[in-house]
Amino acid sequence: MQKIKENIYRYIFAVLAFASIIFLVGITITLFKEGMPLFKEIPFKNFIFGRDWYPTYDPPDYGALPLISASVFVTLGALFVCIPLGIGSALYINEIAGYKQKSILKPLIEILAGIPSVVYGFFGMVIVAPFVQKIFNLPTGLTAFTGSLILGIMATPTVTSLTEDALSFVPNSFREASMAVGANRWQTLVKVVIPAAGSGISTAVILGISRAIGETMTVLMVTGGSAVIPKSFFQPVRPMTATIAAEMGETVVGSLHYHSLFAIGLILFVITLFFNIIAEFIISRYRLKLGAGR
Repeated sequence: MQKIKENIYRYIFAVLAFASIIFLVGITITLFKEGMPLFKEIPFKNFIFGRDWYPTYDPPDYGALPLISASVFVTLGALFVCIPLGIGSALYINEIAGYKQKSILKPLIEILAGIPSVVYGFFGMVIVAPFVQKIFNLPTGLTAFTGSLILGIMATPTVTSLTEDALSFVPNSFREASMAVGANRWQTLVKVVIPAAGSGISTAVILGISRAIGETMTVLMVTGGSAVIPKSFFQPVRPMTATIAAEMGETVVGSLHYHSLFAIGLILFVITLFFNIIAEFIISRYRLKLGAGR
């Protein structure tokens, strides 16, 4: 009887484990099935490097370069926010903060990760956008800069949590050995702890990028929705995710516009998958083992 129960549990967990793979395969097949027909009408090169996105014009233009460049702009801006905030917060929590401070700060940061993106979007529209508009004397505060700022704040908890975990795995013997040869606390932190946790910190940053580039609702609400190639952070843009969310409900199923949105989703899927593969490679290649170094 005990053996039967063990087999049942094993099969249940096996099904749950393979379910994620099945969903991934299903998503991939759907994206390719609905996105690839576009390239029968529009060459891949023209779609990727096309400078105009006017799907409702006659004739329509399906150039994804403004959308891709907007996503790159906003994501890069978000990195300038989340990397120093995330890594700095993790260093303070793990290396400097006392037990009471850590017991308060760590849960608060993890709570930030659970706030719905639409709440961040409302905060950006009501508070951040008017502030940006006033400070920089802009026609509108809904710009790539505003989107970068909000996305950076959203990605910070992810970077902080993963970086703090990486720092916590650095053996105390590393710190003690550094102190023993005369290094102070700052030198130990910069020259010993951070390099030892470098693989985990790199993974945290990459996953933060994935979080930022895949965000939809926030960028839809705070970036302005202008499908043009950005020349400045202080102009309205429309990233890929915002375009899909804004236009999918108005397209005719099976139309060229419909397939073009799935093609954008396919590009976004490949980019996100690429970053996650890099993160997994770093984890498997440079995983820090307790007491054994790299």
